[in-house]
Amino acid sequence: MSEPVKLQKRLKAEFAEAPRRSARTRSGTDTARDRLDVDARPAAPPPEPEGQATVRSAIAGVGLLLAALVLATGVAAGFYVAAVGLGLAGIAGAAFLFRTRRPAAGLEAARDRSWERSETSQILSAIHDVLGDIVVMRALDGRILKANAVLGALTGIADVEGKTCEALGLTFRSQATAHRYDVDVDGPLGKRVYAWHDVTVRDPASGELVVHSIARDVTEERRAEGERERARQRAEEASAAKSRLLATVSHEIRTPLSGILGMSHLIGQTRLTAEQKNYLAGIRQSGHALVQLVDDLLDFSTIEAGRFQLRPSEEPVRPMLESVVEMLSPRAHEKGIEIGSFVSPEVPGLLLYDAPRLRQVLYNVVGNAVKFTHAGGVSLETTLDRGAVVIRVTDTGPGMNAEEQARIFEEFEQTGSAAQRSGGTGLGLAISARILSEAGGALTLESTPGKGSTFTIRMPVDLRTKTAAGGARSGMLAGSLVFLFAPAGPASKALVRTIDALGGTCHPAASVDEALDLAQLLSGRKAELTDIIVDNRLAGAFRRELADVGYFRDSRARRIYLVNPEERGGRALGNGEGYDSWLIRPLRERSLVEVLRGRMKGVEVRDAINDNRPILKDLPQQTAPAPAQAAGARILLAEDDPVNAMLVRAVLERAGHTVRHVPDYPALVSALAGATDAGPFAADLIVTDLGMPGGDGKEMIARIVQRDYGNAPLPVVVLTADSRAGLREELLAAGADAVLAKPADPVRLIAEIERLLRRATA
Repeated sequence: MSEPVKLQKRLKAEFAEAPRRSARTRSGTDTARDRLDVDARPAAPPPEPEGQATVRSAIAGVGLLLAALVLATGVAAGFYVAAVGLGLAGIAGAAFLFRTRRPAAGLEAARDRSWERSETSQILSAIHDVLGDIVVMRALDGRILKANAVLGALTGIADVEGKTCEALGLTFRSQATAHRYDVDVDGPLGKRVYAWHDVTVRDPASGELVVHSIARDVTEERRAEGERERARQRAEEASAAKSRLLATVSHEIRTPLSGILGMSHLIGQTRLTAEQKNYLAGIRQSGHALVQLVDDLLDFSTIEAGRFQLRPSEEPVRPMLESVVEMLSPRAHEKGIEIGSFVSPEVPGLLLYDAPRLRQVLYNVVGNAVKFTHAGGVSLETTLDRGAVVIRVTDTGPGMNAEEQARIFEEFEQTGSAAQRSGGTGLGLAISARILSEAGGALTLESTPGKGSTFTIRMPVDLRTKTAAGGARSGMLAGSLVFLFAPAGPASKALVRTIDALGGTCHPAASVDEALDLAQLLSGRKAELTDIIVDNRLAGAFRRELADVGYFRDSRARRIYLVNPEERGGRALGNGEGYDSWLIRPLRERSLVEVLRGRMKGVEVRDAINDNRPILKDLPQQTAPAPAQAAGARILLAEDDPVNAMLVRAVLERAGHTVRHVPDYPALVSALAGATDAGPFAADLIVTDLGMPGGDGKEMIARIVQRDYGNAPLPVVVLTADSRAGLREELLAAGADAVLAKPADPVRLIAEIERLLRRATA
């Protein structure tokens, strides 16, 4: 028979006997209970007051019910039930005795109460013994007055009375709550941990203050908590290691990128043909795409660490969309597919939003659509809906099943063939979804296998800057009647919708038969065309089948040649066949309006304007900065990478400054002290890289600011590829006057130097 069952039977027998014992003489009994107060009780007590036996039985029944409940509910619940039950029993007994107390029987009532308390104490002690709890009563000086057998078994000391807990080897550790401790018990049963509760009360027998303590074994719970804490620490260490790795990779990639983008900037300031400038624009696009990839990795790290921040600014949406589409169009055209974009007139000219983040999301989503589409094309539609810009990216790719859709936004998840999966990391869509979620927007997907997919980008924007740009755009092409001869697809569809949205009318035809039917219809209406746009892919068919048709032959409409950017070398063919202007697909709205309004009439005129360069006009201003002063400033440049040193030096010298270059921190110190073979150099300003050989960057900056090298007070501009959070603030606190991230924009670099020189002069 199990121990709890034995205890239950013993308690039941004890309480069943209680009413009979209350009516007979207590002396002479040899039970453990009767021996407790044998000297204090009379041999034959008088009969109990009327009703007292009944109450005594009721109290005994409550105790029995309490014991059964403890055994039924288990250790955890029983621990608290016992405490509550003891309190209730004490209150009930005290209340009854107070009501039934009689002056003549005061001594007998006190003896009864003492006996009942002792009986209850024995019951609860037995319960705690079964549960393995420590029960201790101590004096205020810490001496143990009473304790159950559990404490002796745990410590290996049979007689614990008169000793202190510390003498028994118990170690107390305070917890957040007062009078509660974790106690380490190291004894024959091994090291155990107990949750210890103290309560200070007055002993009814002696009237002295004593401390009652109950402790429960929580060794396994504390071990589990420790495992969870260690697991959390390991996860935090792994996250920190990942952040350090990404920061290192970012630094190492950004350093050569600075050279690529910086040199392209310098080349852009030389005399180039229009075609060379477009090629240069492609180089810059690729460089910025690589920077975007680095930013993706860093964003992933900052989002995981909970440090991601949006930086909204007032920016136009349409040019940003057009630049992303143009950047990805060569990849689409190489696969024989089209890409087109339509922006609704309701979208204002300027909005307050995080343009770089939206560009990053677009590049990932549209690039993903181009990657998986092998026939047809990709189309973008941008609208404004309830305070958010909504961009729908639709492709004619293979589509996705439900299982693929469920995991497409997870990190490192990819779909498609093995060759397609090898072309990426599986982070683009996951990062895009997280960025939009952080911005309060969303990235959603609708897809049907075999019918393509539609990704919907929703980015909240601030409409406080909303202007009448939408209304002005809706009438920009009023009066234009355009005939478009181009293959059906996203590009032609976007062109038709754009012309119609801007107030014009466009009639498309994808074949000779459609064009003839359309010519007959328009001729019957006596509609006079203002423009004829011919796609270069159908230029031969137009020349053979349509050019001599009366409606087109007699029309005085401008003829516009539409080509892919990589096919502009064949524009001479179009020009020789009587075309007045040309457009590059995918179209910029500004270019389309300028041509259809007659402000661009010839190929040479258009090249001179250079309006259709894909990216250069969306990047920072490319004109050479004006010299700062007539004589220029003397700048000490510290840079260990030779390509970046040559780039920054060229930028500074073109701005009219005199530059001396040093390759490391020791050389920088020597230059400041004037101890160089090149002779003294009285610098007006320092431009330094952060991570160079021979010293710690922050320490060197602080010492330069404190003039530890005998130098005069000098402004310090720091160039760094390290993008760790808080680094800029640390460098400024160390004494740096400006901190610029690599690849540094030349225009911004010159502007910062000009600002600091003006401040130093003042």
